[in-house]
Amino acid sequence: MNFHTTNIRPRYSETDQMGIIYHSNYFTWFEVARTSFLKERGMSYREMERQGIFLPVIEVNCKYISSALYDDNLTLEVWIEEFQSSRMKFHYRILRQEEELLATGFTEHVFFDKNKKRPVNLKKAYPEVYQLLEKIYQS
Repeated sequence: MNFHTTNIRPRYSETDQMGIIYHSNYFTWFEVARTSFLKERGMSYREMERQGIFLPVIEVNCKYISSALYDDNLTLEVWIEEFQSSRMKFHYRILRQEEELLATGFTEHVFFDKNKKRPVNLKKAYPEVYQLLEKIYQS
């Protein structure tokens, strides 16, 4: 499994009155990890969007195991779990101190052509992007 790690420290503004991270912030962290993962491997969201390719989320899930707290040292792990010509699925793990599992989740995305305003078969419409993402997935 070719996964990427990103470290974050939750800000006070991300907590509730008990100092626990508010649940919706996990989805923002998934996005932080995912965009960093792709960019580090040579395919940034910005570049895809310049080419007219977008990756809207069609399904999202998060299983909360233990609470993240203000100023915790968190590690986000992300990898591509599934890759097809029309969609891809990322899997995430959030850990405290790189060992205590706090949450797992996934996001599933469809490749969307901005110009045609519809889902697209990436392999046919954008073969270079498809090949790069396939290489990332297989490594």
